[in-house]
Formats: sequence, C-alpha cells, structure tokens
Amino acid sequence: MSEEAFNMSLRKFLKQVGVTSQREIEEIVRSGNAGGGKLKVKMVLTAEGTPLNHVVEGNIELP
Repeated sequence: MSEEAFNMSLRKFLKQVGVTSQREIEEIVRSGNAGGGKLKVKMVLTAEGTPLNHVVEGNIELP
C-alpha cells in the first residue's frame, strides 16, 4: 500500500468517526437523556491485533 493510499484510508476512517460520533452525541442531547450542564465523554481507539489503546476524555457543554 502506498503512503498516499494509507493517508486517504486513514482520513476516510477519521471522517466517519467524527461524523457518526457527532450525530450520536446530538441525538442523545436532543432526546433529553444527557442530563444537564456538561456531558462527560470518552472515546477509546483500539486496533485489532495490536497493542493500540488510545483514550481521549473530555466534557461537552450542554445548551
């Protein structure tokens, strides 16, 4: 696989993660099941067959 093909594949995956994650967060907020104030979120990235385990945590201010 060329470097260019790898970069395209990686960007496609990350775009899908971003778009679908935003959609899911917006839906939980609209449904009223997010509570109030801040929504504490965590994203865990793993890759099958590797030791990759990357965790990103944060807070999203709610309307």
